[in-house]
Amino acid sequence: MNRMRSWSPKTAFCVAGVFSLGAIAACSSEPGPDPNVPAASATAMVAAQPTVTASASATPPAKPAMTRGDFNRLAAESNVPVFWIDDKNNSGTPDADEVAGLWGMSEKQPVWAEGGKLTAAFDKVYTDIKALYENGPNEGGLSDAERARRKAVRAELSQGRPAMVRSDFRGASAEDKAVVKHVLAASKLIERIYAKQVGVAEFAQYLQKDDPASAMLFYRNQSPFCEQPKTESDPNCSAIWPRPPKISGLYPLSVQSDAKFCETLEKRKDAKDLFYQFATVVDEGGKLKALAYTKAFKEEMTAISAELKKAADAVTSKEEKPFKEYLLAASKAFTDNAWPKADEAWAKMNVTNSKWYLRIGPDEVYFEPCSHKAGFHVSFARINQDSLTWQKKLEPVKKEMEETLAKMAGAPYKARDVKFHLPDFIDIVLNAGDSRDAVGATIGQSLPNWGPVAAKGGRTVAMTNLYTDKDSLDALKGQVNSVFCSSALDMMSMDAGLLTMSTVLHEAAHNLGPAHEYKVDGKTDTEVFGGPLASTLEELKAQTSALFFVDWLAEKGLIDKRQAGQSHLRDLAWGFGHIAQGMYDADKKPKPYSQLAAIQVGWLMKAGAVKWMTEEKAANGADKGCFAVDMPKFAPAVVELEKVVLAIKAKGDKDGAIKLRTEHVDADGEWKNLRETIRERWLRVPKTSFVYSIDVE
Repeated sequence: MNRMRSWSPKTAFCVAGVFSLGAIAACSSEPGPDPNVPAASATAMVAAQPTVTASASATPPAKPAMTRGDFNRLAAESNVPVFWIDDKNNSGTPDADEVAGLWGMSEKQPVWAEGGKLTAAFDKVYTDIKALYENGPNEGGLSDAERARRKAVRAELSQGRPAMVRSDFRGASAEDKAVVKHVLAASKLIERIYAKQVGVAEFAQYLQKDDPASAMLFYRNQSPFCEQPKTESDPNCSAIWPRPPKISGLYPLSVQSDAKFCETLEKRKDAKDLFYQFATVVDEGGKLKALAYTKAFKEEMTAISAELKKAADAVTSKEEKPFKEYLLAASKAFTDNAWPKADEAWAKMNVTNSKWYLRIGPDEVYFEPCSHKAGFHVSFARINQDSLTWQKKLEPVKKEMEETLAKMAGAPYKARDVKFHLPDFIDIVLNAGDSRDAVGATIGQSLPNWGPVAAKGGRTVAMTNLYTDKDSLDALKGQVNSVFCSSALDMMSMDAGLLTMSTVLHEAAHNLGPAHEYKVDGKTDTEVFGGPLASTLEELKAQTSALFFVDWLAEKGLIDKRQAGQSHLRDLAWGFGHIAQGMYDADKKPKPYSQLAAIQVGWLMKAGAVKWMTEEKAANGADKGCFAVDMPKFAPAVVELEKVVLAIKAKGDKDGAIKLRTEHVDADGEWKNLRETIRERWLRVPKTSFVYSIDVE
């Protein structure tokens, strides 16, 4: 619940006893492809090397030479686990030291380069991808409906631009290599559990053998469903056909036929038991019961426990004792569901006592329709020592930060003795399960969300090696130039440190003021506001606090005022990016980050801190109309918004929360129209879709 980042089951569907694709076909009235197209198993689909055949139609006009970006985009569309890293020598074609294999897409990673030369396997793939680039996909013999579906699938994929996160352990110690191998094995099992939680574990078998783009969509989205802004509502967009209903794997079918089943369950006397975050809900003879994760996912959890035990056994160096203890504690939690005990061992790890960061287990709730159940994930990383600088800067004022927010929140909230750890910086090796987003990625996180460790402040991290590649920075430049006026961009900086600073403050703020564990009249924020609204409010509090504390730190001389202004502009750009994703998903579930961004920018516009200049051209010189920033009005507007948000959470003011959302998210008017302008311009550039390359041998 506490993460800074950017699918949700649809509850109206046809239930026909035991779920099957055939049953869906019988009750589907949507237009789409022929359901009788041959299907193949997911294993065969992912493991196979796809052959991309040139179109048999007339030869099209010659195209420009295929670029590195074209290759990586079409490699993804072809479901091939390879990435062209860089064209170091500007040769226009890949070399052996410029390509890398990707994790997770195939059971066995193909060898793309060996002995300083590209392999025959790579040569074939390159030839096939080049043919696809020049001629387009071969769709001879397909029905018009199937062509429409595949076109929609490609449109979904095109909204994500692959960006590689690479880690090289080939020169590491035997201990480190063993740790990595066992964590990677556990990560694949985590993805199996997550597929069951999301309710899609049985769907992969319906992927078509001659349709690698759909296989890639299924892998990237961890489901057959489209979720990008331009295609999430397209009835043709699905990796398999007939398009299955979105059914959560965490609740029985018997309750999901009710479109408002979450609200129905929340009103039950046994709601607390049914919504226990580490259990599924099952229907036993018409009676709903909670079933512990260790029983619901016993096979995978037992296997994960074994892998973590092996990783712990491999750790023999004394300096990694805290990491070993966490591995053992996590291993046990996968057998007894006692996650708070694992949290205790995990929270003892930090930048000073381990080079590893690992969080493996169930945590965040955004992925599921009721926002109560914890999703399984892996975040595996190496510690970055640069966090010590920020820790030394904020540690002396941590108490004062809490007292400041408490005063702004007002009664009945009272300042606490905050003991949370300031963020460690980590360089991601792999995200898996609920942490592996189709596009974008978590850049900061405070965990756990429940239990004694959460009450003490938990542990916070900032991911510092994401969005730092040249491709991502170039994409951001194009986006900001299309929405900001030139006057605003005079202060814009692409320094990655600004995003890191905002992330640090955002995650620290999750542990300040009225947070998730805070209760009003004995009720937590989830019980007061309902899961989705509570999630939006907590993220709004954290991000508004991040804006507030930038100026607060500048006033104390801990950062300079110009840096504060640059940070505000970078945060506005972050907000525009989330606004562009839309306020609700295709199933009308709120998108917390999009809504908080709409509330913030809407508030700033009402205060005159952000202005839409109708007649002025954007910084790109092409788009008419742009956003200007009146920086002297920015900080006072943030202070007022901070007071409102903190008071809403402190008092449990649900009406106030709904009013804030209604005015800036749901109401028609100029701001809603301007959000569509932001959306159109921002989405011209595909979002970053992170892929992971991990070399061990």
